[in-house]
Amino acid sequence: MWRSPQEPTNGAGVLDKQRVADAEPAAGRRSALFPVVVSCLLVALALLLVWQRLRVVELGYVLSTAAKLERRLEQTNRELKLELASLTAPERLETMARRRLGLRDPETGQVVVLP
Repeated sequence: MWRSPQEPTNGAGVLDKQRVADAEPAAGRRSALFPVVVSCLLVALALLLVWQRLRVVELGYVLSTAAKLERRLEQTNRELKLELASLTAPERLETMARRRLGLRDPETGQVVVLP
């Protein structure tokens, strides 16, 4: 009688039916557990890929909003620089000093040069 090396025997070459019965459910559980583990890993991988794609889309929206804000701030900065230049122009300041404050050119002797 041929028997596989994995079959349990009772020492006399006779199959021990209790050991065979106990060994079969453990092997069956292992073989049924493998597809479940692989399926769980595949689902986890799929969820990871979906999450990653959603994160990329979300960051794209954030980047787009930041770029629009940057352009708007740069435009505001240019406008403010232009306004500053016009407000601090020497001709404008001189005109305002004469009209509003009543200032005039200094007379001879009023100017003191410091060493």
